[in-house]
Amino acid sequence: MTDLEYDMSKIKLIVGLGNPGKEYEHTRHNVGFWFADELAWQWKTAFKPEKKFHGEAAKAVLPEGEVWLLKPDTYMNRSGLSVSALASFYKIKPEEILVVHDELDIACGRIKFKLGGGNGGHNGLKDIQAKLGTPNFYRLRLGIDHPGDRNVVAAYVLNKPSADDRQKIDDSINKSLQAMPKIMAGDFEEAMRMLHGK
Repeated sequence: MTDLEYDMSKIKLIVGLGNPGKEYEHTRHNVGFWFADELAWQWKTAFKPEKKFHGEAAKAVLPEGEVWLLKPDTYMNRSGLSVSALASFYKIKPEEILVVHDELDIACGRIKFKLGGGNGGHNGLKDIQAKLGTPNFYRLRLGIDHPGDRNVVAAYVLNKPSADDRQKIDDSINKSLQAMPKIMAGDFEEAMRMLHGK
C-alpha cells in the first residue's frame, strides 16, 4: 500500500509551523507561518487569536468545504498542543491534516509533499506526532538547506536566511500555493508531480 492509497481524505486543517514573536518573524524556522499567511491572503480569510486552540486560526470556505488554517503560538516544540486542540474540537482526523514546515534535509527552494514518515528531528513534527498519537498526517516540507554541522542547527534555523535563500524559499512557497487546488481536491499525485519537479 503506497502513501497515496492510504487515505483519500480531504484536507480539513492546514497548520503552518513557526515561533511567535517579532524576533522570530523572519527566521528560517518560521517558513510554515510565511506559507500560512500567504494562503490566508489568497483564500481571503484572516487569522484571529484563539485561546482555546493555543494559536491563531482562520476559517476558509472553499468549493471542497470548510478548511481551518492554524498558526500555533506555543513555540515550536509544543506545536502539538495547538494542533490536537483544534483537531479534536472539530473532529478532524490526522489524515485530514496538512502540516507545513521548514526542512533541513532538502535544498533551499526545493519542496516535498508526503503522508506520514519520521520527524527528522524536527521538534514541531515530533510534538504533533506525540499529541496526535500517529505520524499519519500530511507534510509539506519546504527546504531551507542544512548548515553542514548539526551543532549549529539551532542557531541556523533561528536566524534569517540570506537574501538569495529567502528568494528561493519565497519561490517554493509560491510554487506550493499553485499546487494547493490539487491538494485540496485530493489529487495528491498531481500535486506531487507539480511540487517535486524542478
